[in-house]
Amino acid sequence: MNDDVFNMELRKFLKQVGVTSQRAIEQAVQKALADGKLTGTEVLQAKVVLTLEPLGAIHEVTDSIALE
Repeated sequence: MNDDVFNMELRKFLKQVGVTSQRAIEQAVQKALADGKLTGTEVLQAKVVLTLEPLGAIHEVTDSIALE
């Protein structure tokens, strides 16, 4: 394994995850606000599940996102 290549590929993947996840959360919150499903004062519970299927590895991150 080439550690430099692996590190660069991992960073690229995590950047894509971060950017696309932020966009998805922002769009979901904006739609829920527009639809009246949120007032804008909520604290949302969020969970991300990372799966490396060939390795049988699962990593979960759970946290809250305050809107105000």
